[in-house]
Amino acid sequence: MEAGTDEAGRGCLAGPVTAAAVLLPEDFNHPLLNDSKQLTEKQRMELKPIIEEAAISFGVSHVHPAEIDKINILNASILAMHRALEQLQPQPVFVLVDGNRFQPYKELPYECMIKGDARFMSIAAASVLAKTYRDLYMQKMDAEFPIYLWKKNKGYPTVEHREAIRSAGPSPYHRKSFKLLPQQLKLEF
Repeated sequence: MEAGTDEAGRGCLAGPVTAAAVLLPEDFNHPLLNDSKQLTEKQRMELKPIIEEAAISFGVSHVHPAEIDKINILNASILAMHRALEQLQPQPVFVLVDGNRFQPYKELPYECMIKGDARFMSIAAASVLAKTYRDLYMQKMDAEFPIYLWKKNKGYPTVEHREAIRSAGPSPYHRKSFKLLPQQLKLEF
């Protein structure tokens, strides 16, 4: 009854930070399942229903830009993981966390692991769900604000995304506490 948890979207300029928590059966294995960053978008979307069907339980949570701006991105990432863990039924007895930062969730023991998504199936599954749910959310937002090319960049700071911010200004989905545009350097003569 170990749950794996991971987040996606921490380094984005726009959209939520999204976390997932997954309880998998002890014998679950899938040859394709790995850290979501090692998979193509197509592979992640193929794995999403497989994970959802095989999981004993899973939860997904978004923390949106206004809340990120109030509590900072690290606290928002941890809050998203806590909210995802709250959705698990039954509750786990132990939590495996991808990365090196976490705050205790209830009284549950936990362990943080850098690159845990490449070592534990439950964390890899959580990484795939967090990434796919966030990507789907960003695609919906792209329909509302196509200028930012979120369908393509998912809110990450690409050149095209920053150019759109420069020309159109930030949207309501941008994180106001983030440096949306790099500082312009001035040459003194």
